[in-house]
Amino acid sequence: MNQSAPDPAPVLALKGVSKSFGAVRALRDVSLQLFAGEAHALAGENGAGKSTLIKALAGVHRPDGGEVLLDGEPVVFHGPADARDAGIAVIYQEPTLFPDLSVAENIFMGRQPRRSLGRIDRGAVHGTTAALMRRLGVDLAPDRPARGLSIADQQIVEIAKALSFDARVLIMDEPTAALTGSETARLFAVVRALRAEGAAVLFISHRLEEIFALCQRVTTLRDGRWISSEPLEGLTEEDLVRRMVGRDLDDLYP
Repeated sequence: MNQSAPDPAPVLALKGVSKSFGAVRALRDVSLQLFAGEAHALAGENGAGKSTLIKALAGVHRPDGGEVLLDGEPVVFHGPADARDAGIAVIYQEPTLFPDLSVAENIFMGRQPRRSLGRIDRGAVHGTTAALMRRLGVDLAPDRPARGLSIADQQIVEIAKALSFDARVLIMDEPTAALTGSETARLFAVVRALRAEGAAVLFISHRLEEIFALCQRVTTLRDGRWISSEPLEGLTEEDLVRRMVGRDLDDLYP
């Protein structure tokens, strides 16, 4: 599968973004660039500002300062629906599906294709869902009830739903935390399929080995500040930990 080369202009970017909650400065002058066809890791300890950054990209929080850029143009998201309409999707650790609906019904909830007289075109819903699963390389039946799906399969449904909205940026927030080894391997294969289609993926994980296995670049935050954005090639886990904590491993574990 050919991995598309990163486009010279980022699909989505933060430029000098700051965000405070009362006296707490969650982000201070943070910049980030996400390119098409690339998986970009976001690293940092708890409290480094990762969640606030995700919410700024996803339209949940509006920055106090700085800009969000979409295809190089400043944009203001007034809520998550604006971000979704702009092609940005967040895949959470534990998605919230409607358990009594099928996989296909969850994906097209509230916007099912219609036939004459306004009836839902179930064939189109089923066929489009099957096509989305083929794009992702996953064998998940469209008519299967959501109830009883594993966390891993629920995430796949959310990713398929994002693709049905023509998402170009997928933000994955600790997606492997509740997955087994084989489920993680399948998720990584899905991410590679998304990259091959030209999607930009922002991947957040505490597991450094996953960052090195999946991503091409990494941005590190510490105490709400931008520390670095750099290629992972040539970097070691020790290098990354040093950026995250601000001191050598030997100082942490003498």
